[in-house]
Amino acid sequence: MAAACVFLFTYVAFSLGRVPGLRSDRLGAAVIGAALMVALHVLTLGQAQAAVDGSTLALLFGMMALSAALEVSGAFALTGWWLTQRAHRPLSLLIAVSLASGVLSAFLINDVVCIAFTPLVLAVAEALDYDAKPYLLALATASNIGSVATITGNPQNILIGSLSGIPYARFAGALAPVAIVSLAANIAIVAFVHRAALRAPATNRTAPRPRRLLRPLAWKAAVAFAGVLAAFMAGASPAIAALVGASAILLTRSVKPRRFYAHIDWSLLALFAGLFVVVAGAERAGLAESLFRLLRPLRPGTVGGLTLLTAVLSNVVSNVPAVMALKSMIPHLPRPESAWLTLAMSSTLAGNLTLPGSMATVIVVERARGRCNITFVDFLKVGLPSAIVSLAIGAAWLAWRFPAH
Repeated sequence: MAAACVFLFTYVAFSLGRVPGLRSDRLGAAVIGAALMVALHVLTLGQAQAAVDGSTLALLFGMMALSAALEVSGAFALTGWWLTQRAHRPLSLLIAVSLASGVLSAFLINDVVCIAFTPLVLAVAEALDYDAKPYLLALATASNIGSVATITGNPQNILIGSLSGIPYARFAGALAPVAIVSLAANIAIVAFVHRAALRAPATNRTAPRPRRLLRPLAWKAAVAFAGVLAAFMAGASPAIAALVGASAILLTRSVKPRRFYAHIDWSLLALFAGLFVVVAGAERAGLAESLFRLLRPLRPGTVGGLTLLTAVLSNVVSNVPAVMALKSMIPHLPRPESAWLTLAMSSTLAGNLTLPGSMATVIVVERARGRCNITFVDFLKVGLPSAIVSLAIGAAWLAWRFPAH
């Protein structure tokens, strides 16, 4: 009973974004929930420590450090600026923003891409005298879609990659086609919804060049990232490869390491650790089996059933907690590899259903506030059809790739 109460408390807080009646946020709920699991003797301190998956946290930290180096060096901003300089028509600019954010989010954590690109997209749109809204919506939705392609695209994929043991190349081979087709569909949807804004005449005006590139750091970060990606493809442990890459970045003379630390989401790492303990307590109390029996009528053993279940749960409690809640069920399904990939696909693409559904979207909206205000309805007009289409594409592809026997 104690475990059930703590689990319910934590997931209600995640659904609402805070502890009811208090100012404690999702991170606070995860930490409180983890502490209660130990204090109420659901888990011993040793069991709680063992529940925290160090490989997931190491991979997440390593990729954050590599992304931070690319942002601090100015490489992100310069790459985006270079692409947009070659797009003098509104539709061309929309395609350039979508492709840049989608491709980068496939290999680097999408939240970081949105942090770096939002001010750039605003500056480019303002310099060209275009309405920034369609480009910001394209940035948010495309970064979510692109991130589905690989294990390192977003936090929930990193978690799934660590838990499932699916090799990096195999994961990408299964889900990169979904990202490519869905990205094309998303561009078409944004262009259709904002067709009036995209009728603006072409311009020869240019956006201001970003601040000077820190070349040594940019080259070092690019080489480190290429090495890490090569190690992933070669079958090396993703956590070890990412940590080695992060270590190379932190060995620096030109930039103070605290500049990198400022771009690492420490609260996300702590949230993961807390959720690992909360879910472990729930599993130990037998709640995982109860959840599996409760959800059986939705047929989670099928690609379609698991897609629908994950999409709904991801928009109720957010995608990372949804994956945490479902992770114990996946190994017991008829085809675990297909189920893990379906979980990754649906928890990611469902982030485009509503504005709060993805942290990447929230980042874009909040960073643009005051210069271009995007409402819940503004996002819904683009995100809802994009999510429905991309989820259908993903479910159909995985059902074809992993046919039921």
